[in-house]
Order: sequence, then structure tokens, then C-alpha cells
Amino acid sequence: MKLAVLGAGESGVGAAVLGKTKGMEVMVSDAGTIQPKYIEMLEAEQIPYEQGGHTPELLLDADIVVKSPGIPPTAPLVKAFADKGTPILSEIEFAGRYTDAKMICITGSNGKTTTTLLTYHILKQAGLNVGLAGNVGKSMALQVAREKHDVYVIELSSFQLENMYDFRARVAVITNITPDHLDRYDHKMENYVAAKFRILQNQGPDDYFIYWQDDPVVTAQIRNMQIEAKELPFGEHKEEGSAAYVDDRGIVHFETPMEVWDIPRDKLSLTGLHNLYNSMAAGLSASLFNIKKETIRHALEDFEAVEHRLEYVDTIDGVRYINDSKATNVNSTWYALESMTTPTVLILGGKDKGNDYSEIEELVRNKVKAIVCMGVDNKKLLDFFTGKVPEIRDTHSIEEAVKACAEIASAGDTVLLSPCCASFDLFSSYEDRGRQFKQQVKDLTPNT
Repeated sequence: MKLAVLGAGESGVGAAVLGKTKGMEVMVSDAGTIQPKYIEMLEAEQIPYEQGGHTPELLLDADIVVKSPGIPPTAPLVKAFADKGTPILSEIEFAGRYTDAKMICITGSNGKTTTTLLTYHILKQAGLNVGLAGNVGKSMALQVAREKHDVYVIELSSFQLENMYDFRARVAVITNITPDHLDRYDHKMENYVAAKFRILQNQGPDDYFIYWQDDPVVTAQIRNMQIEAKELPFGEHKEEGSAAYVDDRGIVHFETPMEVWDIPRDKLSLTGLHNLYNSMAAGLSASLFNIKKETIRHALEDFEAVEHRLEYVDTIDGVRYINDSKATNVNSTWYALESMTTPTVLILGGKDKGNDYSEIEELVRNKVKAIVCMGVDNKKLLDFFTGKVPEIRDTHSIEEAVKACAEIASAGDTVLLSPCCASFDLFSSYEDRGRQFKQQVKDLTPNT
């Protein structure tokens, strides 16, 4: 059997190694430049590869294709495979065919990385043989080939879910769904929602579906579906069927068929409403694996925040600097602003994905003393927010933006990088943007 792998990043190279392990003839092709560490892995495995473009005659006779999630279904080579009827799989679907491990799968527009890492942290502390995969951790295919875990905690994007067919989640989590990546889905929200809900396919009555019960998009979709899995909804307040909620005394309750327990909200290591939901989703997931409640409590209390998600950077001249570069859409910035308790100088900007900034307007009016726009073209931001905050600045680099914030902010204020936008106008990734922000904050000279 011949396997064609399109894209030679973490997932593609992992799929190639697994294919080779299973006796397949493998060819890896990347339209861009392959990172040296992945070239080293391919050469060590003696797997042929090409970079800088695809050669159809080397690929189109493949029996099966594993495609990088970043490659759209409209790409010419992908369409050529589809026209031939060649199965096109995601790396997770491919890896799932060679393991009987239990899968905890987490998706959503916001919060999925934190929820994934927190769930993994709990299971790891409980001593389970657990792997971390998907958008975080190592390639699942590589782990299936080399490590063989009993449980995987997997962060799944809508892009990955597009090419998953037989894969079954023992526990499926949808944190929330808000508009994102609509350019990939013909600018139709229903197409994006349908991609997210593929996480439920193949679930049966012995499986579980965990979701935020107050998400209007998720609940509307559920009403139109026949869901076989047991539902475990969570929310800030108790409603009919709630499996996790907060009572009037600030106690977070968890109620699953396996375990009933609680924890004071102020004991959770992650603060803010969005992190309450993330903690609920992770706590419910862990409760389904017969983990002692004391272990779950301890893990929720000592978990360290994810880099680039409401990450504390430093306090300079009495001003707190917070890196929330991972906020690449409006809803994510809403949660960041909701958690602010001091006057805030907000850095916005980047590559706009058709954003509707009205979602954060009320929070901006109530909590933000100034907005610093940071992007190649800030016109849309300036047009929308001018007159809605006491001060607004137009900047075009991270250095310029941080200096402007330092000028505006007073002791007791917070400077929050929560851009609402993708990073690709000035940066290579949101991680690059966050690290540059942290470096600029570090380089600030305190007033003496």
C-alpha cells in the first residue's frame, strides 16, 4: 500500500513514520520548506520526501493520503486526489486506526488548548498512561508508532475534523462555538458549526458529550441532532441537567455517573469566567476515568497557565502587563476583558478575519481607558473604536505599541495584549507575537 503525506510538519512526519512502521510505501511532499528537525527524522527513517512544491506523478498513484490540516480541500492536488476517489485522512484519523486507546477529544473556538492541557495535567497526575496530541503535544501518529498510550487527550481544530470519518471519541468536549475561520467555510457559519460537530460522529450510548450549556450556537445545533452519547453540560449556574455549575457560595459542583465532588471556585489556579468553564470541562472529563476527586482537586489547584493565554509578564512602574496573544478572534478577547479588574490599556490589531467588534464594545466602554492599535492597516479598528474610549493610538510595530502603552498606563493599570486578530500581518504566528511582546516589556526602562 502506498501512502502520500501532504505537509511535512509535526503531524505529517508523524503519519509518515507510522505508515513506514506499518509496512507502507511512503512519500512525503511539502509545498514549502521543511524544518531541519523533520528532514532529520525523515532521513533517519529513510522516507523519501520533496519540498518546495508537489510532483503529481510521484503522488497520485497513492492508495491513501494524509493531509496537513492547514491545506484546504480546494488545493489543486487535494482536489485531484478527491476526483480519483483516493481516501484523504487527517493524521488523527490515520493514527486512530492503529490503536485501541480511549480518546478524550476537545474542540471549540476558544479555550480548547487550555482545556486540553488541563485535562492532560489531571490524568498525568493521576498516574494514567496518557498521551497529548492534536494541536498541542507530539504527533499522535508518532506516539502510536513509538509509545502506545492507554488514553489520548487530543485538541482538535475544525480543519482536522474535516478529514475524520471512523474515529470515535470516548469523551467529546465542545467548549464553545463563535465565528472563526469563515473564509475556509464559504463564509457560512453553518459549515463551520458542522465541521466542529463532527467530533460527535461514531459516539454511542457508552460515550460522553461535554459542552457549555449556555452557548447559543451549540445548544441550537443539539436541538437539531440525535445524540447517542450521554450529555454532561456545564455552566456558571445550575440548570436542568447541569453536570457542573457554581452555587451561591462560590462552590463548583461536579456531578457525573462516576463521581460527585466539589471545589471552591477561589481554589482554582486559573481565574476568569472563561477559565472556570475550561476547569469544568477538564474536571468532568477526568471524573469519567475513575480518578480520585482529591487528585482532580489538587491538579486544578496547581495547574500553571498556558503561554500566550492571559499570561502574566511583569509589573513595571505599578503597571501589570498581560500577554493574551492567543486571542485571535473577538470572542476570545471578550473573555480576556471580562476577567480584567483594573483600568486597561488594550492592544488590538493584526489580520482581520471579518471581525464584528460590537461584541466587545460594552466591555471596552466599561473597562478600557485606551486602545493601542497594532497592525499594518488599523483603519477598521480606528473607525469602530474612535470616540468609544478616552484615547486611541495608531501603531505599526510591537515596539511602537508597547512604548505607547507605557506612556498611557498609570500605576494600578493593566496593559493587555489581546489582539482579536490573526498575527500574520506583522508576525509569523501568535506565539511569535506573544514572545516579541514579552521581550519588549522586558526591555522597558522603569522610571526611577
